[in-house]
Amino acid sequence: MTTTFHAEPIAPTALAELRIRDDAGSPPRPYTDDEGDAPLRCCLRSSTVGERITLVSYAPLRRWAARTHADPGAYDEQGPVFIHAEECGGPADDSPGYPWARPGALRVLRRYDSRGHITGGRMLDLPGDADAALELALAEAFADPTTAQVHVRAVEYGCYHFRVDRP
Repeated sequence: MTTTFHAEPIAPTALAELRIRDDAGSPPRPYTDDEGDAPLRCCLRSSTVGERITLVSYAPLRRWAARTHADPGAYDEQGPVFIHAEECGGPADDSPGYPWARPGALRVLRRYDSRGHITGGRMLDLPGDADAALELALAEAFADPTTAQVHVRAVEYGCYHFRVDRP
């Protein structure tokens, strides 16, 4: 499937900083993944057994606001994300569809305006054609002219998966 919207991984400069100290001020604790399937936000794919990964605290709006001079105020939240322990080169250019678009997965799409304030959201139970459902939900989100970006998160843990900016 060709997607209209582009899923943004965590930026390389932020990843370099997170590999030293995360957004909660803690040093990373890398480990060898013995289970696989951790959602890696650096390259937007799932980990494989044997990879060196780390779980860090990440504040997506805070970092975006620092670049854009926005003020998310109380919407500045941080939470756990998996990343490779070392630089990985980012997403593969040939990755089809949206990351972690698995039928049956529960996702929430949170809309943010140019200030970084939440302007709405939508829960989505991904059907068999998960990519098409995400595509439609993102189109609906960006139909609101005040939407500057959308964060896609897992419902179960609230984990940030990726950001989509206004096209």
